[in-house]
Amino acid sequence: MRHASLVCLTACSVAISSCGEKKDATEATESKEQAVLRFSAIPDQDTTAQAERYAPAAKWLSETLGIEVEFIASSDYGASVDKFVTGDIQLAWFGGVSGVQARNEVPGSSAIVAGAKDLQFKSYFIAHESTGLSKSDTFPATLNKLTFTFGSSGSTSGCIMPSHFIVKNTGLGPLEYFKNPGFSGAHDKTAYQVQDGTYQAGALSFSTYERLVKEGKIDANKCRVIWETPTYADYNFTAHAGLDKVFGDGFTDKLQEALLNCKDPAVLKAFDRNQFVKVDNATFQGIADVMKKVKLK
Repeated sequence: MRHASLVCLTACSVAISSCGEKKDATEATESKEQAVLRFSAIPDQDTTAQAERYAPAAKWLSETLGIEVEFIASSDYGASVDKFVTGDIQLAWFGGVSGVQARNEVPGSSAIVAGAKDLQFKSYFIAHESTGLSKSDTFPATLNKLTFTFGSSGSTSGCIMPSHFIVKNTGLGPLEYFKNPGFSGAHDKTAYQVQDGTYQAGALSFSTYERLVKEGKIDANKCRVIWETPTYADYNFTAHAGLDKVFGDGFTDKLQEALLNCKDPAVLKAFDRNQFVKVDNATFQGIADVMKKVKLK
């Protein structure tokens, strides 16, 4: 059996390694003259409206913590990790893979909260109605005969974990299993491209798919779920190792407690979560283990 692919992670890794000189893990966060908490999020959907989407979270964090908070948009998954590594952001809403990458690059950083549903996350494999496929408990045997798109190449639920399960079920990496898979760049784009027939099938976050169906943007009969993966831990807020040096001892714990107690509907909506729960780096060891098996070419 060949190891999972993959090239899915190559784009992410190249983005990180080519971003210029890496600063010391805390160098960029130690200036007390610029005590502004800057946070970002992986652009997993609706990539043109990040600032608007996360504005309520910036406002709430500022009021709750009594400090200035600013949202910094990221152009792609690799850029969000790079900003964390260089210290341009000190807090990030990462996916499972990007969170592991960031914490590996900045020792002492920690995953502090996740959405309640993130501890039992999963990916949906979807297909256009014209394929004749319907939902099955087993991996669809003829999937490689269809045109197929992932989301972002660095997405946990839109590429890396689907690729892992492709390997597990077929023994082939996705670039071997599919002749020429696409990469839509975001979960919602994957759903739209399958629904409009650009691709016959794809993989995406179950959460995004269900939201799009609920909002009437995706027709579940036309764009069907044909298989769902086993569950895994995914999205999380990761705090930079240098936070307490800027805002004082215990600040990271204070931030974690604030997020755990957050009841503001506008903030929760921004992250498409009902509540946050406590996690730590060990929560995402499963993702880290999958990443160790990935062989880049």
